[in-house]
Amino acid sequence: MKKSSIMKAMLSILVVSFLIVGCGKASNTKERALTDEPFERTEFLMGTVVKVTIYNQDKQAALDAAFNRIEELAGLITVDEVDGGSEVEKINEQAGIKPVQVTDDLYYLLQAAYDYSKSTSGSFDMTIGPITELWHIGFDDARKPEQSEIDAALTLIDYSKVEFDDEAQTVYLPEKGMRIDLGAIAKGFITDEVVDVLKEYEVDTAIVDLGGNIYVLGDSARGEDVGWNVGIQDPFETRGKIIGSLVLSNKSIVTSGIYERFIEVDGVNYHHLMNPENGYPFDNEIAGVSVITKKSIDGDGLSTSLFSKGLKEGMKYVNTLEDVDAIFVTKDKKVYVSDGLKESFKLTNDDFTLK
Repeated sequence: MKKSSIMKAMLSILVVSFLIVGCGKASNTKERALTDEPFERTEFLMGTVVKVTIYNQDKQAALDAAFNRIEELAGLITVDEVDGGSEVEKINEQAGIKPVQVTDDLYYLLQAAYDYSKSTSGSFDMTIGPITELWHIGFDDARKPEQSEIDAALTLIDYSKVEFDDEAQTVYLPEKGMRIDLGAIAKGFITDEVVDVLKEYEVDTAIVDLGGNIYVLGDSARGEDVGWNVGIQDPFETRGKIIGSLVLSNKSIVTSGIYERFIEVDGVNYHHLMNPENGYPFDNEIAGVSVITKKSIDGDGLSTSLFSKGLKEGMKYVNTLEDVDAIFVTKDKKVYVSDGLKESFKLTNDDFTLK
């Protein structure tokens, strides 16, 4: 996963509760001991802004442990100049040469990436690296590659060729030039790991935000027996303007979209969500899709897949999944919600139409 000032899901989901909690008296609603001033920390990690906010009393140690875990996992995954190279970078460097032994954490994540690649029939492909390297969208040297470069890179994209050895815990890319890119799933995995750390410290009221991968833990910190009021970002505007909201508790929400990370070439915008079949950005009617799941890794993996399927097939697919819902925003400013959200999603922006 490349470091960048902007990453997938930078169509950030705004947690409206950030604006209204943490100013009341300490509360013991539902036996929760909440603090006047939440423990919060914001850092720039993995090329994005990471923020964790804890509303329970006396949980500074949990906040420190959460960021220690983020930094530990980022060191395994990030493809960039880190000390000794990350484990993912080592796998890429040894493509066509030899298998690479990896840690338990990365082996789990790579297998999850493989499973998502398979279950989505390759619309999410963990070996998309040669294409994302060419376009480099989100970096200063982003460009539209020559067709010959794209054609050559496409021959290296095939998740089914990745070789796992469970006994030796090794991963091998059999062709030189193959590259794993976990940018479409890594933040979800790390978000879930942070939530696990918080639970170990008996935190039950918190918000985790990894560059737009949001997890709301427990009920709202306002002392009410209700979830968090979460606003969905308007994909056509800068952050701060929403199209609607819904109430969530112990859920993740992840967004993929096209309007904040792109390059313009000859008057055409090319966004960062790449189609592994043709090497170009997915081209359909969708401006953004937000996915609500119990685990953030699932929302991460599914958001790219649903975007790739387009509105009709994406909606059909999400409605077959258990404990998964989605909000689709089209380029003509129409909003479509999956069956599980028809009663809970509230459209609040008159520029959009709920269909």
